[in-house]
Amino acid sequence: MKVLNRWFFLFVLLLTIVLAGCGSKDKSDDTSKGDKESESSKEVSLTIGSWRTEDVAKYEKVIALFNKEHPDIKVTFSPTKNTEYNTVLNTALQAGEGPDIIHLRPYAAGLKLAESGFIEKINDLNGLNVFSEEALQASRDAEGNQYGVPINLSSTQFFYNKKIFKEQGLDVPNTWDEFIQLNDKLLAKGITPIAMGTKESWLLSLLHGIVGPGVYERNDFYKSVLAGEKDFTDAKFKESIQVMKDLKKYFPKNSEGLGMDDIRTEFALEKAAMFPLGSWEIPVVSEMNPDLDFGFFPMPSKAGNKTVTTWVDGSFAMNANSKNKEAAKVFLEFLTTKEFGELFVKEFSMISAMPGISSDHALLSDLSKAVESNATPYMWVTNFTGGDPTTKTVLETELQGMYLGDVKVDDVAKKVQENAKTWFKPFQ
Repeated sequence: MKVLNRWFFLFVLLLTIVLAGCGSKDKSDDTSKGDKESESSKEVSLTIGSWRTEDVAKYEKVIALFNKEHPDIKVTFSPTKNTEYNTVLNTALQAGEGPDIIHLRPYAAGLKLAESGFIEKINDLNGLNVFSEEALQASRDAEGNQYGVPINLSSTQFFYNKKIFKEQGLDVPNTWDEFIQLNDKLLAKGITPIAMGTKESWLLSLLHGIVGPGVYERNDFYKSVLAGEKDFTDAKFKESIQVMKDLKKYFPKNSEGLGMDDIRTEFALEKAAMFPLGSWEIPVVSEMNPDLDFGFFPMPSKAGNKTVTTWVDGSFAMNANSKNKEAAKVFLEFLTTKEFGELFVKEFSMISAMPGISSDHALLSDLSKAVESNATPYMWVTNFTGGDPTTKTVLETELQGMYLGDVKVDDVAKKVQENAKTWFKPFQ
């Protein structure tokens, strides 16, 4: 009986030890599992909404650079087709959803989202001081609240075929008169001077944005308009419209039927000597004709002043309903760094909104420097996208009518002024 009790005691003791060990192991496993879940929960996910579907691979490189310093923030670039972006974004925002980081349309279009309460203010964001006041104003409201980090500048100017200029003994013009003279010389030689068409209306406000400052001397007229001291009935503005009409003889003969693709092809295939368009066309034209040697020149005025028309073409902002605002803020601050600026210029072949960022691409680098020293705002985009229809749209429609012979120069100016007066406070 004693032997039996002894064995029973040993069995109970052994069972107790085994159960205690299992309990300890389970507790250890639970602790380990908890630690892993805690580590996993520290990873934050951000989405970027944009209209740049063609830039997915480029933004992957941007995200990779960001993750070198912030591996705990997973960023996904999720663009929407350009023509659908505004609708998709607005629908999502109105439902309290949408991407954490929003690619903001510049000026009035983007600020409408801010006015509706969809965009978070970033007045205290570190790094904003690296940008110029002009760049920041693209996403700043009338009260001075900042909503976006400017990413890139677009510019418009005259590109020219260096081979044609050399063969014809032409130099880059330094005054308005020289500009007209070289157009006449090219026309006399049977060479189309300017690749431009009037089929797509947006090309016409773009062209006016280039040549207008050559008539009304850089920024003087622009500043007077913003102050309400002058308006679109001014003689200088009417003269700029007359100049637009006079330039038509330098366009291809069938210019009324030519759109963007057509005029790009005219220049890329060396059928026209000059191409008045945007900086974004540099990689496109180069891809169409890698052997094309082309440069640019700022628009010269009668007094010899030179301008490159510029504007901020996009900013990144924070969704006011984002659940990861701190992480979104970290990403926006990354967009203010020199490292991002240099990568952006290299990969996107665009002009950085950040001053002092150079490019290995000679043409783009020279253009960036010209933007810093000879910039004039593209006022139809920066200040006149208000109204219904917008003042910019009215200008485009009336210019199309003028080129078709249906609208007079004075009537273009009159219609633009009438529209602007309905909403532009300095005119009221």
